[in-house]
Amino acid sequence: MTRRVVILGAGPAGLGAAYRLREVGHDDFEVLEARASAGGLASSERSGNGFVYDIGGHVLFSHFRYFDELFDRMLGDEYQELERESWIWMRNRFLPYPFQNNVKYLPKEAVLECVLGLIEASRKPKTAYRNFEELIFGVFGDGIARHFMMPYNFKVWAHPPSMLGTRWIGERVPVVDLERVLGNVILDRDDISWGPNNTFKYPLHGGTGGLFARVAATLEGKIRYGACAIAIDARRKRVTLDTGKDVEYDDLVSTIPLDRLVEGIAGAPADVREATAGLLHSGSAIVGVGVRQPCPSKKCWMYFPESSSPFYRVTYLSNYSPEVVPDAATHYSLLAEVSRSPLKPVNLGTVVDDVLDGMVASRLLSRNDLRDVVDTHLIVRDYTYPIPSLDRDRALSVIQPWLESRNIYSRGRFGSWKYEIGNMDHAVQMGAECADRLVLGKPELCWNDRILPKDEQTLRLMPENEPAPAASPVAQEELVEARSEA
Repeated sequence: MTRRVVILGAGPAGLGAAYRLREVGHDDFEVLEARASAGGLASSERSGNGFVYDIGGHVLFSHFRYFDELFDRMLGDEYQELERESWIWMRNRFLPYPFQNNVKYLPKEAVLECVLGLIEASRKPKTAYRNFEELIFGVFGDGIARHFMMPYNFKVWAHPPSMLGTRWIGERVPVVDLERVLGNVILDRDDISWGPNNTFKYPLHGGTGGLFARVAATLEGKIRYGACAIAIDARRKRVTLDTGKDVEYDDLVSTIPLDRLVEGIAGAPADVREATAGLLHSGSAIVGVGVRQPCPSKKCWMYFPESSSPFYRVTYLSNYSPEVVPDAATHYSLLAEVSRSPLKPVNLGTVVDDVLDGMVASRLLSRNDLRDVVDTHLIVRDYTYPIPSLDRDRALSVIQPWLESRNIYSRGRFGSWKYEIGNMDHAVQMGAECADRLVLGKPELCWNDRILPKDEQTLRLMPENEPAPAASPVAQEELVEARSEA
């Protein structure tokens, strides 16, 4: 019998699951999306003055062949390919990113403090760090920790680094090559080549959300917008909407925040409910600023560790695509990200003015430039960063197995609650692999932190006229292995 699949959320993971289900010939599914449009945290908003703003600074850098192929199919040649130019504003100057490779731009006493701290850290025996703060001081030394890593990471996460674990790091935080750092200082050498996304793609039309709007358009009739799930009966396999209507399922793929999912399941065991206390998150206030001037810079994005500005990152969004402003010859746009949590509250009533003041303080705008600000746009989200907290993995080890025993598969940025696999490409891959598991019996890799090199990946976008593959149940031991690694 065909099993009915219901998907909660039309963000990247939900769309990835739905697109793959249709691709492999499984048509008995429906996507329930609470908002009026698709894309989730990867959607974009158009202001009343014709500026397009993303929900944070996104770049389309992919770890997966499937995502690459989906991007190409959806956008064709309607995208920009850009070379990353990222900077750090501190001590009233811009430094190239990453910070530790470019400390030579700091005042001499700060350079000495950073270098001596690195040397001291390199001499200490490496131990297992109990939290992210210990890792920062142990790897980078006191100088870099004090000047950049500690204040910047609090501004990003809205939680102190001592509350974060270390398992999530991977390619996210650049490590230190002491010889390289010393060479850059002594030889007065620039070093801007670090990073997994030296080049990146961006949709020509519609901002980042332009990609996912096109994916959603292929699923017309399968996405129910304005369908807000408020409760789940895991025993009877029913989702209750805020309209009072019930939607039945055999398998439920959820991309809503994991803590809210558990909260909405009547009869969830006490240990599962209690485990959600280990799931911490931050929200954001995203402020878009449109200026009636030609763009003054070729920079992509900039980091702001100091308290003189409320934001931790600002993007010259109009450098990504000329189509996100009314006229690229006469207008440009900035996108500022301000994190918030109970440990770092933000006044949403004044945050736009605070951002403008911060842009003046960091010389992105002058006081005279404020007269040419023709657009401001505020986007508020309660969930933007799943915190890789110290208790996260223990919480997931309790919550996820129980959900799967009830045919509920929680995937995506906040469904998996794993920041390390929280990019758009990860989310799409998680959705597609979950669909393959439900229909074809294939094991999931991305959700289990097993990301193969692209040339070894087997998940491919099918030619549009190719018949769907037949189901071939995976060996039981493979499923056991996959679940044990979750």
